[in-house]
Amino acid sequence: MDLPPFDLQSHSRHSDGSLPPREVVRAAAAAGVELLALSDHDTAAGIAEAEEAAREAGIRLVPAVEISSVDEVGQDLHILGYLIDPTDARLRRRLESWRRDRVRRGQAMVGALHELGFEVDRDALDRRVRAGKPIGRPHVATAVTAHPANAARLAAEGLEDASSFLAAYLIEGRPAFCPRRHPRVAEAVAAIHDTGGVAVWAHPFWDVEDPELVRATISRFSEIGVDGVECFYPTHSREQATLLYEICSELDLLTTGSSDFHGPEHRLFSRFRAFQTYGLEPELGPIAALSRQAGT
Repeated sequence: MDLPPFDLQSHSRHSDGSLPPREVVRAAAAAGVELLALSDHDTAAGIAEAEEAAREAGIRLVPAVEISSVDEVGQDLHILGYLIDPTDARLRRRLESWRRDRVRRGQAMVGALHELGFEVDRDALDRRVRAGKPIGRPHVATAVTAHPANAARLAAEGLEDASSFLAAYLIEGRPAFCPRRHPRVAEAVAAIHDTGGVAVWAHPFWDVEDPELVRATISRFSEIGVDGVECFYPTHSREQATLLYEICSELDLLTTGSSDFHGPEHRLFSRFRAFQTYGLEPELGPIAALSRQAGT
């Protein structure tokens, strides 16, 4: 099976990945990635380090960010922003504001978990806040699973790793889930466009199960300026990827893909190039073209 030479979503310690940006780039290069995006959640803080590492490794880096957004079909949809300017002051202010909302949300989930009888390692969360790093559900889940007082209960429930705990308690409809307040998807798209970037809806079938609702949502997002869809993803089946690709072809949208790398020990997203295009030809448009210009 031919593996794609690009991988357009990855995460470092600046959000919920386990490696520093430089090591993310090195892991991508070692896996044969030629075009990489570092797309930490609600922050562009790791891009400068990643760009330097990419030059050293001889691969092309697309500066990117993944913005967690609110929409009528889900309280946590993700919009990827490619070719952003990480030094743009307005973008940085917006991301800082949205990170504050993540902190509020994280604190609300910690409170809900306490009511459910769990202990939470607050020190680890506080360190991220002091460092200006976003607080996401993976960090809250780790703060629970790492606390020794929860060991017996977690073992009994079969939730000893952070990913399993997150799925059981911290996704929409689960006991400790708390919604974000902003940004709306339109706000995220505007922020990406204002810095000269390209906006792509990440992993639609990770967040929305119904194919017809996905179709309607892509059409609606297209009308508010979304430029593409992440069609190719580790958990997308051939049927799902093909449907997304066909919708994008109808609407003249970009079709991207990624392994969503979070680190070598992650339960689901541990390998670069771990997604299939199923014989379809991705349309990366300016994401590929402009990154080539930047590397010349």
